Amino acid sequence: MRNSTQKNEELIMAIDSGTQSIRAALVNYSGEITDLVKNEIEPYYSERPGWTEQNPEYYWEMLCKTCKALLHKTDRHKEAIKAVTITTQRGTMINLSKDGKPLRPAIVWLDQRKADIRRVLPPIGYPIIKAVSLYGLVKFAIQYCRSNWIMQNQPEIWDKTHKYLFLSGYFTFKMTGEYNDSVGNIIGAIPFNTKKFRWAHRLDPKSWLFPVDREKLSTLVNPTEQLGVITHEAAKETGIPKGLPLVAASNDKGCEVIGSGCLTPDTACLSFGTLATINTQSEKYVELKPAMPPYPSAIPGQYFSEVCVMRGFWMVSWFKEEFGHQERHEAMGTKVSPEQLLEKLIKDVPAGSMGLVLQPYWTPGPDIAQYTKGAVIGFGDLHTKGHLYRAIIEGLLYALKEGAELIEKKNKVPITKIRVSGGGSQSDSIVQIAADIFGLAVERPHTHETSLVGAAIDSAVGLGVFPDFQTAINAMSRVGKTFEPIKRNHEIYDGLYNKVYLKMYKQLLPLYKEIKDITGYPE
Repeated sequence: MRNSTQKNEELIMAIDSGTQSIRAALVNYSGEITDLVKNEIEPYYSERPGWTEQNPEYYWEMLCKTCKALLHKTDRHKEAIKAVTITTQRGTMINLSKDGKPLRPAIVWLDQRKADIRRVLPPIGYPIIKAVSLYGLVKFAIQYCRSNWIMQNQPEIWDKTHKYLFLSGYFTFKMTGEYNDSVGNIIGAIPFNTKKFRWAHRLDPKSWLFPVDREKLSTLVNPTEQLGVITHEAAKETGIPKGLPLVAASNDKGCEVIGSGCLTPDTACLSFGTLATINTQSEKYVELKPAMPPYPSAIPGQYFSEVCVMRGFWMVSWFKEEFGHQERHEAMGTKVSPEQLLEKLIKDVPAGSMGLVLQPYWTPGPDIAQYTKGAVIGFGDLHTKGHLYRAIIEGLLYALKEGAELIEKKNKVPITKIRVSGGGSQSDSIVQIAADIFGLAVERPHTHETSLVGAAIDSAVGLGVFPDFQTAINAMSRVGKTFEPIKRNHEIYDGLYNKVYLKMYKQLLPLYKEIKDITGYPE
């Protein structure tokens, strides 16, 4: 370990490429972000309904722009940077040719296109997986495997594919020239053995569900290990000093977990991002549902459990775009953001939104019927857009509470403490609603940029600044503010959650099926 004077002078450059923005920051060994630059990005474009794609070069251009802006802003600190680390959105896939050029747009994790299961699973397999009650999961996994879709619909692209990479692997290649990636980034329909933290053996069922040649995949390294060094070309494009080590971190949620200080399964991390999640860290391999593995953690050899709400806090952005015209107009030319004005809407509406209850299934997941819709029930003539806005927040948190109950049951460990992260955690009102719905104290870390801090923690441990993760987290993550549940609000939420919300899906499901049969939506 370095002495304290040296440590205080040194910095980690952490990059977070999310769905809606790219951020680059300098983080010290106290977990303080000394400088940060954030650039909003276009999340995706759609050539067909349900498709979400983005040009890989666009991601790289925006990363370079963000890094250059940060280093220009903090030029005097360049010598203090000891390593670079990166965390990214998950499940966004890129096909590269032999000369390292993208062969097609990246398929973004939100994409809804489906591969043909009949061309992957032989007829003899159907009775077997149905007999063990895995048909729904296997069908979902095969259909949403991006490589399966490309093989079936763009075989000429797949034949030319030299490397099939996650966005994290693509950035690693652009920065180091190496086809390496962190074990902590390997999440999704890909032939990966989560128990052993390596690519699946050729006889593993994942290898025929997701048939990708190993030669097309990255070489895997553990979080904290070196992915490579910044090349001369990357240094010119990003402004990052040539020769700096690029240290492996993990996916954005994995980094948020450790950046929030969650090390054991009794402490949950609520992530209020485009994908809203509840996560718990564990040394044990625990499947929340049969054949659904946990995710590799930002801590080597460990896992985190997750329940997610697809397009979670994207719904807040959707509300701002569709119903927040007045707030956007009022915010123009002022230092007040539309989000701050929308915050007032939440405060002006009582807990429970006067009986307006929302089910946030805008985009179904693997254990939800694919024809499921989102729903809002309980409308009356007293309701305003403020009630709808608060109901969106409450609905997301009801879904995360349901996820918490599943995690507790499977981990056999009660959740006694909650930390929050992500952009939505900046709102006092949203965090207070979380405390009221869960009936637990909710702690907000000293910064909402916990993914950047978590990635920096991986780097600090990898550089030997700290001897272990417990020491690093103690030094770099701490509680900023605690929100205690309000008893009366919790009573209201407890009633709505147990007597209304938990019954909505089952009772509305037949109606969703009728809507699908009548309108054909979704395909």
